[in-house]
Amino acid sequence: MEHFNLALVDWSRAQFALTAIYHWFFVPLTLGLSFIVAYMHTLYYKTGDEKWKNMTKFWMKLFGINFAIGVATGIILEFEFGTNWSNYSWIVGDIFGAPLAIEGILAFFLESTFIAVMFFGWDRVSKKFHMLSSWLVAFGSNLSALWILIANGWMQNPVGTRFNPVTVRNEMVNFFDVALSPTAVFKFLHTVSQAYIIGALFVVAVSAWYLLHKRHRAFAKKSILIASVFGLLASVFVAMTGDSSAYDVAHKQPMKLAAMEGLYDGETNASLYAFGFLNSQKDNTNFKGIRLPSMLSIMAFRDASAFVPGVNDLVNGNEEYDILPAETRIEKGRLAIGALAGYKKAREAGDEQLAEQNLKMFEDNYAHFGYGYFKDKQEIVPPVMLPFYSFHIMVGLGLFFILMFAWLLYASIQDKLDKYKWVLHLSVWSILLGYIASELGWIVAEVGRQPWTIQDLLPVGISTSHLSVGSVQTTFFMFLVLFTVLLIAELKIMLTQIKKGPEEGGSHV
Repeated sequence: MEHFNLALVDWSRAQFALTAIYHWFFVPLTLGLSFIVAYMHTLYYKTGDEKWKNMTKFWMKLFGINFAIGVATGIILEFEFGTNWSNYSWIVGDIFGAPLAIEGILAFFLESTFIAVMFFGWDRVSKKFHMLSSWLVAFGSNLSALWILIANGWMQNPVGTRFNPVTVRNEMVNFFDVALSPTAVFKFLHTVSQAYIIGALFVVAVSAWYLLHKRHRAFAKKSILIASVFGLLASVFVAMTGDSSAYDVAHKQPMKLAAMEGLYDGETNASLYAFGFLNSQKDNTNFKGIRLPSMLSIMAFRDASAFVPGVNDLVNGNEEYDILPAETRIEKGRLAIGALAGYKKAREAGDEQLAEQNLKMFEDNYAHFGYGYFKDKQEIVPPVMLPFYSFHIMVGLGLFFILMFAWLLYASIQDKLDKYKWVLHLSVWSILLGYIASELGWIVAEVGRQPWTIQDLLPVGISTSHLSVGSVQTTFFMFLVLFTVLLIAELKIMLTQIKKGPEEGGSHV
């Protein structure tokens, strides 16, 4: 069986990862800041107080700068499905295309239409309609994220579809199974809530900088109060949805969970690793550090005595828990691939009986279809170190954000923000921690599910386009330069506006 070009696969993955990482610098700030702006706009609408108008205009301006540059990277990201991943797009276009089409037609249309009203509607439309435009932009931005994350959730857990052996494509049979699968729902809720944290951290960072420089003090204190409430609620919700996501991963992607926890040999009463390090051993002596007894079993199966399979169980099999060896799944996958080819040849030859035999063999082994493309059982194991450390650092930062926002809320209510300069300095730099946690979350989600593009059905190596490695390398470095220039441009424009500050007026001092 012909194997895939690893150099092409690696460079295609690198280019897509580069685009996704840069795109995600802009998206979470758009999602989070949009609701903060809409809330401030509502306060202006209800009170008529000029200070709320000035606050709304200032944060709206920063939102607009970020939104404009984020659109550019998002368009390139979607084009890469056709340029670098055409095999994947062909096989799953009927499913994957639907959410992306809805995102473009409905969500992007909504936000792009009302963003003009939001920015240029001051004194041109009624105050109520203008305020509603801010909310529609916020909902449109988050609705856009919903459909993209539904598409990503389907890749992690392909439900609501069937494979058509005639067209060699996956076809949707139930739209609601795709849109409302637990994997998609948890992914959306967890992703947008951590984006809200970044929006809150951004407002806190800028406002803390003003307090440290004794500028716009009333503006900064009110902004921190609003952002700390928003951020605290988002941080708690992230923890809740993260737990639900981990439960879903345990059932749909057990290898990802094993990698997240560095678990090589499955255990009952499995411990959750709170803090520590992995070594080179590939067994349960691999971890050195602090364990929380039975917590992984509880998180994964809501049962302290439950068995959690490890990497070795999923590779070598475990008869006691009905886990097939990877070698068996590879054999069954090859049977499915061979039967699909036999079905096509039999149909072309007009041999209906042989075609039916091959079709039955294909359907009986379809659950293992993707495994047939691997030569060695170890190919199903992701790079464990990366998701392990990414997951645990992300969780640690999540706990930090809960404590930070809780303290800021308390200090805001008690008017004690000025008394703790070191906390204000920490708040300024906390935005970087927010982005680190967010990017680490995507590393856990995407590196943890390797080597799959579609879980158990389509490996990454089979998904690429038939391109030369050189062309992918060239576009990789072109995008690297382009995205870096865009990021630098945004930072420069943002910092210029922040240094300029909000308009004076109302009660700002």
